[in-house]
Amino acid sequence: MRLLLALLPFCALATEPKPIRVLVWDEQQPQQSQGYGDKFLGETLAAELAKNQDLAVKTARLADADQGLSDAALDQADVLVFWCHRKVKEQDDARVEAIVRRVQAGKLGFIALHSAHWAKPFVRLMQERSKDDALKQLTAEERAAAKWVYVNEAPYYKGVKAGAPMTPNVKRDGTTYTLTLPQCVFPSYRNDGAPGHVTTTKPGHPIAAGLPAKWDIPQTEMYGEPFHVPVPDEVVFEERWDKGEYFRSGITWQVGQGKVFYYRPGHETYPIFKQPENIKVVENAVRWAAMR
Repeated sequence: MRLLLALLPFCALATEPKPIRVLVWDEQQPQQSQGYGDKFLGETLAAELAKNQDLAVKTARLADADQGLSDAALDQADVLVFWCHRKVKEQDDARVEAIVRRVQAGKLGFIALHSAHWAKPFVRLMQERSKDDALKQLTAEERAAAKWVYVNEAPYYKGVKAGAPMTPNVKRDGTTYTLTLPQCVFPSYRNDGAPGHVTTTKPGHPIAAGLPAKWDIPQTEMYGEPFHVPVPDEVVFEERWDKGEYFRSGITWQVGQGKVFYYRPGHETYPIFKQPENIKVVENAVRWAAMR
């Protein structure tokens, strides 16, 4: 009996779940000081996430060795939270593919924030999802004979005009299929700091846990639909503005075996990730993407 009592603390430690390992990656623009003061956006968000005992949080940045995305760093993360804006084309392609492979294998969840719709990892993950979706539309016989041509393989930091054909899209010529990959952008934006009005469209979703049916973001940048991405699995949040614009502001996809979430609210000059509701969204998304 004494032996059993002595072993109880060790048994408790053995069954206690390990913290979810989170890597918050930030390009770190100087303009972030307008919204976040002495800390960068990624550092601010990481500090908020680290208040949760079930999350073990680290930060990385573009200026780090291997851009903070070495194999070792990625292997020590369950979820990668990604912020970028101006320096998308500087993101190393080899490091990007290392992220994509891990997400597809179910070893890493990926969360893109606001202007990270430009991010190479997000774009590449949307490309891979588009390829999977296109294949699902074919019969087994069509797949066996299909020859694929991919267009728009490097859409990074390229806009799209209103009324442009939606991407991704597929055209067929006999057994040749031309897949125009997603642009991962939208035709309109407005950075006047007007408030955004968020609605929870999937209140039962894990990412919506503990969040109100509606909340306002006092100052934010506007993005206007259509968002050129693959059809999402779920739209958890939508956002509207007083001038009539609309955006699917919280979207999920499965890519291979991994989970991807895009959260639109942001812009580095507004303190978006000091607002409790937005922090809660990212917290929830981290737990969801970790697939625990």
